[in-house]
Amino acid sequence: MVAISTVLVVGVVGTAAYAVGGDWLPFADNCADDAVRIDVVAAPDMAPALTDAADYARDNEIVSDGRCMDVRVTSQDSSKFAEYLRSEGDPGPYEVWVPDSDLWVEQVQLRGEESLLTPTGNIASTPVTMGMVPTAAKKLGWPKKTYSWAELAGAATQGDQLRLGAADPARSATGLLALAKVSASAQKAGGAEAEAQIAATAKMLAQRVSPTDAQALETLARDDSGTEQGNPKRNQAVIVSEQAAFQHNASAADAGKLELFYPKDGTPELDYPYALLDEPRQSTDESRAALRFMTLLGEEQGERILAEHGFRTGRNAPAGGLVKAAGGSEAQPVADTGEELTPKQIQETLGVWTITVQSARISVVVDVSGSMAELVPGRGAPRMEVTKASLAAALDTFTNEDEFGLWEFSTLLDGKRDYRELVPTDRLGKQTGNGATQRERLRAAFAALQPVPNGATGLYDTTLAAYKQAQKTHVADKFNAVVVVTDGENQDPGSISRSALISQLEGLVDPDRPVPIIAVAVGPGGDQHELDEIAKATGGSGHQVEDPAQIPEVILKAITAAAQAAAG
Repeated sequence: MVAISTVLVVGVVGTAAYAVGGDWLPFADNCADDAVRIDVVAAPDMAPALTDAADYARDNEIVSDGRCMDVRVTSQDSSKFAEYLRSEGDPGPYEVWVPDSDLWVEQVQLRGEESLLTPTGNIASTPVTMGMVPTAAKKLGWPKKTYSWAELAGAATQGDQLRLGAADPARSATGLLALAKVSASAQKAGGAEAEAQIAATAKMLAQRVSPTDAQALETLARDDSGTEQGNPKRNQAVIVSEQAAFQHNASAADAGKLELFYPKDGTPELDYPYALLDEPRQSTDESRAALRFMTLLGEEQGERILAEHGFRTGRNAPAGGLVKAAGGSEAQPVADTGEELTPKQIQETLGVWTITVQSARISVVVDVSGSMAELVPGRGAPRMEVTKASLAAALDTFTNEDEFGLWEFSTLLDGKRDYRELVPTDRLGKQTGNGATQRERLRAAFAALQPVPNGATGLYDTTLAAYKQAQKTHVADKFNAVVVVTDGENQDPGSISRSALISQLEGLVDPDRPVPIIAVAVGPGGDQHELDEIAKATGGSGHQVEDPAQIPEVILKAITAAAQAAAG
């Protein structure tokens, strides 16, 4: 259920007004000169409900601290506004953000923008399901037969049995949560086929993906004619929220209405967080009015408005009419949310999706300075040994179509150069001259890495050389990146300066040939701020880990973020 936060806000009766976009309704005379304006940016599915709530506040003279509330609602895709906040670090004219999922709030906060957002609770929810047109649903035994997420995905990956569409998991919380559930479901079922099924589902969805949830719904067969049902471009099923299905069914013809499968291993939820934007910038009246509007949404009338738009609220269980109108049935486990997805599961799923949709070409550059021989606290193993094992584990998350290479660096490793290329970047599945694959060659090279006694950290020259090489060998239609793993700051007095490095990197950046640097500081000697400053010059990011075992997770997270930024 959804909890509505209660905060230090007291509302009394008065008058108010609202606006959507540029359509502004005038106040009554006693409010015109004293209204508190609140600009709200909300997910497209939530914006109409908030518009109606603002209308209700105006018509029923709801105020905050005796002053009218001028609530203006703007519809904006959640992923796009999250990317805007990450890139600009400024919320613009808005006081409140209501995305469709906490995932977007967490994504902004992961980029170090915590002060921009003050989450205050969640105002509604809706489960993520799989909807099918009636002819397809009946073939799978709807409504009496239930399936797990893995079983439903299996039906869609077996030939042309079920054409399934979804919104891009990199841009849609609906698509991402569903794909993460498929992954968790397959792994729980176990067996050697689990990983293969996850990859097959991602590849299948990649061929039928739409940019947004609304566009995914538009791909459905609109009737049960042979032309529509047999059209390979028309989907018979989509990953969809209950609320979106509710809205779709309200206007669709009977043959095009959705019937919903609520998988028996649980449905993840869109949870619509309500977050204040740059709260320190807001006046007391603005922040209190913003919170008063939120409490209105948690009151009986506010929840009625949300329910009318197909959302679930915290006051009561969803009305049977809502589930039925959305295409649900009592035979499906509509109330079961199952095991909650962890942030790690979500991030791994997003990484798998990014790699599946766009194969990667990555040069890994590893610090082999003497300090890499130091023990990792709590592990009793040298930093280098844990790093090597982690890099080998990271390699397992990439397919044979992805390309990988390996450099090592310290100081004066190769004549006057601080770096040395050990394995040129190539396709992991490629057979090398001695019969081994590129993947096997890299595993052997990882295993052979050793700290250089008394070796220092030649970070700056190495980073510049690796970036130049990666850009020179850039491959179109792949995600190209340089991953730098180091446990220390630059220690080469003869190298270029940090400012010169950043300046040269910025000058080398080519929007048509993007190569973000992903820099990972391992242990207490690394300087995340320095690495982040260097990496951001290329569109990449810097990260800090105390334990090298965290490297695979960080690499996937950074690849996902960089790929999203490039796509946006």
